[in-house]
Amino acid sequence: MTISSTHPVRAGFFGTWRPGVAWLFLPGFLFLAIFFLWPTLRLVSMAFVDPDGTFSMSAFSQLLDTPVYRRILLGTAGIAVEVTIWSLVLGYPLAYWIAHQSPVRQRRLLVLILTPFWTSSLVKNFAWLVLLGRNGPFSSLLHYLGMPGGGNLLFNRGTVVFAMTHTLLPLAVIIMFPVLNAVNRSLVSAARTLGANGAQTFWRVYFPLTVRGVATAGLLVFIVALSFFITPALLGGPAQTMIGQLVIEQINAYQNWRTGSALAVLLTLMTMLAVFVCDWLFSLSSAMGGSSALKAQTRRRRIGLAVVALLGSFFATFDRLRERYLPFPSPKGFLPIYCWLVIAVLLLPILAVVPMAFTSSNFLSFPPSGFSLRWFVEYWQSPLWRMATFRSFAIGLATASLTLALATSAAFATARSKGRISNAAFLTFAAPMIVPQLVIAIAMFYLFASMSLVATNLAIILGHTVIALPIVFVVMVTAFKGHDWRLDEAAATLGGNRFQVIRRVTLPLVSVSLIVGFITGFLESFEELTIVLFVGGGFVTTLPKQLWDDVFMQVSPTLAAASTVILAIVTLLFLTMEILQRKQPS
Repeated sequence: MTISSTHPVRAGFFGTWRPGVAWLFLPGFLFLAIFFLWPTLRLVSMAFVDPDGTFSMSAFSQLLDTPVYRRILLGTAGIAVEVTIWSLVLGYPLAYWIAHQSPVRQRRLLVLILTPFWTSSLVKNFAWLVLLGRNGPFSSLLHYLGMPGGGNLLFNRGTVVFAMTHTLLPLAVIIMFPVLNAVNRSLVSAARTLGANGAQTFWRVYFPLTVRGVATAGLLVFIVALSFFITPALLGGPAQTMIGQLVIEQINAYQNWRTGSALAVLLTLMTMLAVFVCDWLFSLSSAMGGSSALKAQTRRRRIGLAVVALLGSFFATFDRLRERYLPFPSPKGFLPIYCWLVIAVLLLPILAVVPMAFTSSNFLSFPPSGFSLRWFVEYWQSPLWRMATFRSFAIGLATASLTLALATSAAFATARSKGRISNAAFLTFAAPMIVPQLVIAIAMFYLFASMSLVATNLAIILGHTVIALPIVFVVMVTAFKGHDWRLDEAAATLGGNRFQVIRRVTLPLVSVSLIVGFITGFLESFEELTIVLFVGGGFVTTLPKQLWDDVFMQVSPTLAAASTVILAIVTLLFLTMEILQRKQPS
């Protein structure tokens, strides 16, 4: 007797599912309904209600009629679009190059990409603040070369766009790489056999097969960029103020919930518009199934293919002219140089933070002067830093445990279901990735304020779980999708009941993914700042929150020491994940 015969598959409108596992969706659904969906809807409703309780659109009218707010809204959208374009343009060649390496070399290169990805954006932006300052190495280099502008590298739009692109480019590469790596190389070989040159093969065969991955990467980068506030706050000036900064100011400084809620709603609407436009252009939803969706996109697909074919013809002609009049050097020879240069820039602020922490000077500078452990001693002897570190570990461990329990339960049920119910579950648990983190933080603050939970560790743990749940869910779904369920059926045939099979067969075989999921949940919590800024109420301080406060109060080498501690912990856990995944049987 097998599991499948004991628990028959049932079919319905929502697809096929096993009654024995359907209840496993419930804990995650209830958690997201209470701590994500409900508070988000309440936040949205606040923007449409006047102080006297009547329905009104006056909050939005005030925002759109005020030139300052209009400028900030347009400026935020413009910066987000610019960052998205740069991330895709700079990241696609890097993802393409990595995809054409051997599997062993791919893993090594991805480690170099994932290291800055997992490193806190607060740490990286703090490093850029020193590197691009008036006394920093770049300013000194420009001065040495006799070039102007060395003292004006900070607090402008170009620096904000550069630093945001630096933070989000690894995200774009990580999303695009699997798609590029999965392209059937025999199709490329066939195109070359039929007489197509390199440019024609790329634009007419290779690129169309990867366009959905590019669109998905662009969409997620744009969504994250919209709610950025760390980079413009540290490296930008008043002209680069973004919506995120404005929301924090309205709620934390002025307690103006109505205006803050209206801004959060506009931020969400911009995100939803981006999702709709991206899906309309690239049919992202049809990737989850549905022939009707594919048919509805036929005309747009033809337009897109025509544009791609035109690009292929243009670059093919350009390539032939280049080969005739400028045979050397070949563009392929530049690709590795370009990619290694991008990787070096991604790692630069991370590597620069460490030596600054060992300076003997009272001021931050690069390169540092002298050598001393003084700032690590001050970091550890400070009650504020020490308490923030212990609290970050405690909250991170609690968040990782709760997140893993909810994600594993839902992922198991998702893997054992098919059709609409599986797709609906995936979309539900991925929803917190679509809504800007800033909006989630504000919504949860409003919810916890009504529950008297603001400025408590429990509130931060719940908030971090909402943020971490999507990515841990994806990790566990991938593990269960790759699991050989015949082993479970064999165990059931030998007399094991449902829970014995799960405890003794299923979970041990996905144990590596469980550890990776736990570490992922911990890292998401350990480096998170937005939830703590709101839900912490200004009283509960974690390591990123303490770093954020001190950046504005006193820029001292203690900050570099704290950043080095964060970097060491994150790097150690990340490398642990990589080693575990490498040892995992395929």
